[in-house]
Amino acid sequence: AQVAESGGVSVQSGGSLTLSCAGSGYLNLGYCLGWFRQGKGGEREGVGTLNRDGTTAYADSVKGRAAISKDVAKDTLNMQIHSLKPEDTGLYYCAAIDVYCDSGTWRRASQFRAWGQGTQVTVSS
Repeated sequence: AQVAESGGVSVQSGGSLTLSCAGSGYLNLGYCLGWFRQGKGGEREGVGTLNRDGTTAYADSVKGRAAISKDVAKDTLNMQIHSLKPEDTGLYYCAAIDVYCDSGTWRRASQFRAWGQGTQVTVSS
């Protein structure tokens, strides 16, 4: 499936963003859909996941600041993050996996599929 992330921004600390992930039939690509980001260090880290039953899990780094949701009408996966920090800077990706996600599933990033090209988020202090 062709997947495209969008919504990347360049903002100051304290700002907010909404990222979207779209693709034909995207919401049905996997039981769990996730958001990841890759910073300058190059390591891809999980940000959060959304299961088909609506349950979510978030990395400690964004817990309380992020919310993942789906728009069924638009067939998109969305993520809002507020109170942005410079350490939120990175290239954000969405991906899918056919298992139930809990707080540890994003460590299995290599098992996720349907990655897009990413959308850049830059937060300045």
